[in-house]
Amino acid sequence: MHARQDTLVSDNFASRRQLRQELRRRRRALSPRQRRRADLALCRRLRQLPEVRRARHVALYLPNDGEIDSRPLIPWLTRRGVRVYLPVLKPLSDNSLWFVHYHPGTPMRRNRFGIPEPQTRHGAHRARRRATWALDLVLLPLVGFDAQGQRMGMGGGFYDRSLAFTRRPGPRPTLIGLAHDCQRVDRLPSAPWDVPLDAIVSDLGVIRP
Repeated sequence: MHARQDTLVSDNFASRRQLRQELRRRRRALSPRQRRRADLALCRRLRQLPEVRRARHVALYLPNDGEIDSRPLIPWLTRRGVRVYLPVLKPLSDNSLWFVHYHPGTPMRRNRFGIPEPQTRHGAHRARRRATWALDLVLLPLVGFDAQGQRMGMGGGFYDRSLAFTRRPGPRPTLIGLAHDCQRVDRLPSAPWDVPLDAIVSDLGVIRP
């Protein structure tokens, strides 16, 4: 497992943008061996969480730009009869997401950011989509986090828009952010649009805000 680097203090950076760039640089600097060990350690921790063990409809993501990888969890979920979903950028976009059922044979395409996602042509996705409120669990990528459970995303606001409804009463999925431990900072100020998480899991630990 990679050694923990000194945590950052967000006050040392003039903007969230600069801090985001530094944290992305840190995770991209990990070696392939460090990444693989971190991915497996993350998935071992996730398998122990009660929120993961009881979930029947789970959304996760395909890693990009050095994000920690939860794909090793998919075979374990599948053996348990869990349906897995991936985020899809909504067409005619309002910069939010759909969640579409995924299995190894699912036809894929690359979205405008070059990230693979299930094909949505000819309305074929509609039968495979699940309303976000009806998911049991959403595992989402983070750029940064702190010990108080504050989080920083990529800056596009896709998850914040898609999950804004979780601030209101009613059915909602459990939200767990995933990251490498090297993306942790001492203090991370929250933004008013940040959707609170139920937990943050890294390769080295679990934080419950």
